[in-house]
Amino acid sequence: METQRQPHSRLTCAVETTIRVIGGRWKVLILRELFDGVKRFGQLHRALTGITQKMLTQQLRELEQDAIIHREVYPQVPPKVEYSLTPLGKTLEPIIYAMHDWGVQYLESKND
Repeated sequence: METQRQPHSRLTCAVETTIRVIGGRWKVLILRELFDGVKRFGQLHRALTGITQKMLTQQLRELEQDAIIHREVYPQVPPKVEYSLTPLGKTLEPIIYAMHDWGVQYLESKND
């Protein structure tokens, strides 16, 4: 009996899921900042030139809902909020670095 090849739909579905979670202009850049450690909102906002507070808040909420980052609120005045990667979020580090390496190779090939 001949085995049938699986269509790419399963792979595509998983890739689409990944893109949904980390896609867009800002999420990968937020993750890059958090690879260095815990950051407060203001630190992230200063590091991401061009992002509005509203967009940063939205992107952080989405990453938190997807269990990629953890939001720690300290009960003090003024409120102190810190963001860090969850164990699941840390698993994205090699993926982001692979994307970086691909981008470097791509740019080098365009400059040849």
